[in-house]
Amino acid sequence: MFLWGTATAAYQIEGAAREDGRGPSIWDTFAHEPGRTRDGHTGDVACDHYHRWPEDVALMAGLGVNAYRFSIAWPRVLPMGAGEVNRRGLDFYDRLVDALLAEGVQPVPTLFHWDLPQALEERGGWMDRDVSALFAEYAATVAARLADRVPLWITLNEPFVHMAFGYAMGVHAPGRLLMNGALPAAHHQLLGHGLAVQALRAAGAGQVALTNNCTPVWPASAREEDVAAAEAYDILHNRLFNDPVLLGEYPDLSAYTGSLDFVQDGDLKTIAAPLDALGINYYNPTRIAAPTDAGLPFDDAGVTGYPTTAFGWPVVPDGLRELLTGLRARYGAALPPILITENGCSQPDELTENGTVEDEARVDFLDRHIAAMRQAMAEGVDVRGYFVWSLLDNFEWAEGYHQRFGLVHVDFATGRRTPKRSYRWFKEFLERQNP
Repeated sequence: MFLWGTATAAYQIEGAAREDGRGPSIWDTFAHEPGRTRDGHTGDVACDHYHRWPEDVALMAGLGVNAYRFSIAWPRVLPMGAGEVNRRGLDFYDRLVDALLAEGVQPVPTLFHWDLPQALEERGGWMDRDVSALFAEYAATVAARLADRVPLWITLNEPFVHMAFGYAMGVHAPGRLLMNGALPAAHHQLLGHGLAVQALRAAGAGQVALTNNCTPVWPASAREEDVAAAEAYDILHNRLFNDPVLLGEYPDLSAYTGSLDFVQDGDLKTIAAPLDALGINYYNPTRIAAPTDAGLPFDDAGVTGYPTTAFGWPVVPDGLRELLTGLRARYGAALPPILITENGCSQPDELTENGTVEDEARVDFLDRHIAAMRQAMAEGVDVRGYFVWSLLDNFEWAEGYHQRFGLVHVDFATGRRTPKRSYRWFKEFLERQNP
């Protein structure tokens, strides 16, 4: 069965930040520090999904999706990151899973979508190797409650983005500015993934996947310097997180570090545990030029000549086909089936006087990206699912509530949900897939 779904993340939609025993996450801390997020927005309430989840499940049932990718908040289950389990937190996800199944919607939980318990950050966060083992213990705790009803699990979401934005550049939680020194956070996330795969399978979980954010990388010109810079960026963004998982080895990281002394014997074997699927989040290509100063070995030259989203990201549907066929060419038989676990766009959505949101640009975006995915499938790529980001307008990390990605408009003052034109389009599309 091909999975057609929508996706969300816990901190972006749940709210209830201090309810029912939930502990603080790094995003609770970060968002409450002055100047960290646009207009000081926080996820304290977000979409209030923690209280309004029955309404959101009904929206999914009405949409006609057969899968829902959501994330489980580590600090809601283990408020200190380890130790005593918060049963009320697990009860919430237990109710959600049962409600989804009752509507014929397959739950696809992601165990880590950037909301590390603050208590673990105070121990060093993902720079601390011990957090990898604690992540596996958390995975085992959740699977012990839900594995009997959840057939597909995702360990991590976008470890590149979490390392780069959270640990290297400081624009996301936990807000560190380590630059090249952030590479251990990449390795420890991947090690945590491998250990979690073992824990999930030991707990009786079915299929296990990892979600990486990947981008086609284009050199700014045919000049040798630009081609070399593009290769360097491809290694950092794509291969650093795919090669160890699929090939059991790291690419050449000499441009970023003189040593991989944080990698211990046996780590790569653990990281390369066979996967049932690889999740791919795609938003746009990246155009890279040779560096103009003595910083990183590349500069982002920007992709020009295409329409852009409200975020300013270029809209390049064929980039998805290019990415998928490129993964197949690079990894061959080592590449497992692929799930498009996120694809979507932010648009300047506004309610009209008659209470609708006519987001035709999003309709066009989704239509063309699904067509690009199908073209890649026609060229031999094994794709088994497509999840729209996102079901709901939500807290968009450092941008707060200023970027709207949802199929459903959310009035953040009242919590009111209003399905957009794109919701109706996707519903009609899905009806045509299953007449």
